[in-house]
Amino acid sequence: MSFMHELGITRNIIAIAIEHSQGAKVKKVVVEIGKLAAILPDAIRFCFEACAKDTPLEHSILEIREIPGLAYCNQCKTRISLSQPFGICNCGSSQLEIIQGQELQVKELELEEQCV
Repeated sequence: MSFMHELGITRNIIAIAIEHSQGAKVKKVVVEIGKLAAILPDAIRFCFEACAKDTPLEHSILEIREIPGLAYCNQCKTRISLSQPFGICNCGSSQLEIIQGQELQVKELELEEQCV
């Protein structure tokens, strides 16, 4: 199994965290990943430690919050859960609009306090 996709994503997560931490040591990074985003959270976890080495994120905690898939049915006007980026509503319609589950964002950073 290749983690090249997740490796690139992990590098971007670290770059974003470094940019926003402005040089401060990062204790914790919280990332939201939608279940429909075609990203493997376990692969991100696997890549994180290696990618964080020798950066302000070295030894930081990575918390991944998985966001469930949710769609709106344009036919019967209800919301349904999705486990993949397509589906059929209970009414039989496939006219679904994904409203949640494709996220990938750095949600929070916890920085080490620096004594002045």
